[in-house]
Amino acid sequence: MNRSALHAPARAGLALGAALASTLLWTPATAAAHGERACPVVYFDLGETLVHTADDGSTTYLPGAASYLRTLRERHIRVGLITNVPPSWGATDAERAARLRTEVDAAWRGPAAFAWADFGDRIRTPRTESERKPSPVLWQRARLDSGGCRVVYQAETAQEVSVASSLGFVSYQVGLPHRPVFLPAGLVDLLGRRLG
Repeated sequence: MNRSALHAPARAGLALGAALASTLLWTPATAAAHGERACPVVYFDLGETLVHTADDGSTTYLPGAASYLRTLRERHIRVGLITNVPPSWGATDAERAARLRTEVDAAWRGPAAFAWADFGDRIRTPRTESERKPSPVLWQRARLDSGGCRVVYQAETAQEVSVASSLGFVSYQVGLPHRPVFLPAGLVDLLGRRLG
């Protein structure tokens, strides 16, 4: 075994520790200053965060996404989506979310259906082209609708994670090497207890 192979687990552990420490640097004092209760609510981007659209147009869960959502559901952690769709898909978030569901379901090829029920009315979509991410509007709306709970955002793009962080979300970039694909559910639980 070569020397770099021996040190790979240590480097992976350090990278995970650094990622998790940076996530938890959102301190109770800072959260309290923003008037947040613990709760939390976990928002996701949809495409290439929870689902993947293949070259043939079919859509499935990304590896680990279905089980992660199931784990959050079992822990009674509310989830939502912050996703760009055409504003012309409806006059309200509910109408645009219904069209999104229709589009995703029509292309779905996964063994289990997408867990739309988990998201309830927490699907934030742009009302106008100017509200499309990376504009901060959708995150601001999600934060206002969170009932004062701490909010988490998970996405595959660094830019979206950065914008969400700047708006007070605990943000996590999914799919990076040497760290968990998603923010570990145990840490989400911890975020929910830090102010309690």
